[in-house]
Amino acid sequence: MRDAVVVGAGPNGLTAAVELARRGMSVEVFEAMETVGGGARTEELTLPGFRHDPCSAAHPMGAGSPAFAAMPLERYGLTWLHGELAMAQPMDDGTAVVLARSAAETAASLGPRDAGTYRRLVAPFEGRWDTLAGDFLKVPWDGVPRDPLTLARLGLVGVQPVAGLMRRFRDDRARALFAGLGGHAIAPVGTPMTAGMALVFALAAHARGWPVARGGSQSISDALAAYLADLGGTVHTGFEVRRLDELPPARAYVFDTSPTALARIAGLGGAYAGYRYGASVFKIDYALDGPVPWTAPEARRATTVHVGASSREIAVALKAAATTDRAPVRPFLITTQPTLVDPGRAPEGKHVFWVYGHVPNGWEGDLTDAVERQLERFAPGFRDLVLARAVAGPADLARRNANYVGGDIATGAFRGLQTMFRPRVAFNPYATPHPAVFICSSAAWPGPGVHGMSGHNAAKAVWRRLGLSTRRG
Repeated sequence: MRDAVVVGAGPNGLTAAVELARRGMSVEVFEAMETVGGGARTEELTLPGFRHDPCSAAHPMGAGSPAFAAMPLERYGLTWLHGELAMAQPMDDGTAVVLARSAAETAASLGPRDAGTYRRLVAPFEGRWDTLAGDFLKVPWDGVPRDPLTLARLGLVGVQPVAGLMRRFRDDRARALFAGLGGHAIAPVGTPMTAGMALVFALAAHARGWPVARGGSQSISDALAAYLADLGGTVHTGFEVRRLDELPPARAYVFDTSPTALARIAGLGGAYAGYRYGASVFKIDYALDGPVPWTAPEARRATTVHVGASSREIAVALKAAATTDRAPVRPFLITTQPTLVDPGRAPEGKHVFWVYGHVPNGWEGDLTDAVERQLERFAPGFRDLVLARAVAGPADLARRNANYVGGDIATGAFRGLQTMFRPRVAFNPYATPHPAVFICSSAAWPGPGVHGMSGHNAAKAVWRRLGLSTRRG
């Protein structure tokens, strides 16, 4: 009889397993793929020697994660690499707005009419990331907030749609910046609580940056797995779980899966029938003969580049992906340039480039031309540098990772009560109708991102249920 069995070896499943093993529990992990990683993998998708991240690439929440900060992951090979700028967003006039480690530099890029507004927006939170992240990313039953006033300030701003936050600014440079930050929710700009995501991403940049992991996102998963092994945990790969009775007997089963898969495997019937999946993405990984020739010099210094030159353009693209069956004509793009800071991920002088645009859930078209027209608009000559490309639409993403239902990399739509209460309205979102079954995936609070906090919080729910609090490691 094991104490806990974890299904799925993504960052949340591995984090949950580590947290339980650190407290003296016997843990086994079962992963359907041949390697650990989930949404944090690195593979040669195009040409030999070019190492790409099939899903996540830049990690603002990973570098700022309270769960990861409490683990010695650097001893297991995890190193964060930072570009000169966290993010740049080119404008049609050849300049760019930037998200820098310095709030003052970020504010200056917005122009004189909005610089002061930005500084006033972020000033109450500066220097408070550790307590703010710890308070914001946990669940209410996990003790009182360490800094309730700062958390309340974040809540007052964050509960509104990002469209409301954008109205604070006079010029569209600032509005476009926040529309792009809110776009990480893969939801229309009028969606409640998207302002919170936008603000947290900005604060993370100022506090911890938007780094990439040396060697690729696989390094995060490998570090977690290696730490788990040292704690006595075991990982089985190439083992697809179809029914609960295929697993060893255990006191608790923790699922790093979609709610749909959990209900099917654990025999929970319609427990998550009301859960909804959101828009998808169309992903392209490029092998390039040189760096991206951005017109804006700031974009050449940033590890992440957002492509969307106006708040209206971004809003139209997000709305099309989330509310229609048509892909946007001018997609909003999120891109990363890992080899600017990690040249070993490509042959000498070459580069890998990561990009996705938003499309409707389950969309079956090809967005390649629209993506590359957007890139050529801000980086003329981009197509001339392409040595190879690996294209993945919604169906491809779902085949590679079963959690991405219909290609939804957020494992659940940000809409209605589900924006706040994931995967269902409950005091303990990690518990299920089965007393021994728990969910720890990004379908549960605090949602998507490689930060391990859904796994961290779920592990607390497990050991509270089991009555174990002994810590080791």
